[in-house]
Amino acid sequence: MSTISIRMASDSDLTNLAKLFDAYRQFYNQPADIERARDFIGERLMRNDSWLLVAQSHDELLGFCQMYPSFSSTTTSRIAILNDLFVAQNTRSKGIGKLLMRAAEDLAKNLGLSAMELATAIDNQTAQALYEQLDWQRDKNFYYYSKSIHN
Repeated sequence: MSTISIRMASDSDLTNLAKLFDAYRQFYNQPADIERARDFIGERLMRNDSWLLVAQSHDELLGFCQMYPSFSSTTTSRIAILNDLFVAQNTRSKGIGKLLMRAAEDLAKNLGLSAMELATAIDNQTAQALYEQLDWQRDKNFYYYSKSIHN
């Protein structure tokens, strides 16, 4: 594979990024919905309310990483929630996920953030192996809960 660059996503990436985002959602058992993916990513780019990194080779987007700004009350500092990491199926096992993760960490350092947090599916052992290889620590002190709010 030729040189892979990691950069911040821009409006011109929307069409290709939406395809990757739709595949990401399908990985998590959501129905294919390219319009919904495009709307969601388009809104993130327009509002500039997330940090979206893309991996690119030539004109092709190979993967992305999306982080959301947040805060830690206990450390009284800014943090990032690494919410999404995805590499296109046909380009996996080439180190692209690792490049995206390292770029996300560099971005967090440059922004002066104190920490990054993420959650992954219990059965996503491939991702867990990557996180642990990059010195992420599995939380042993807290359980995380969620609740769906239906309008």
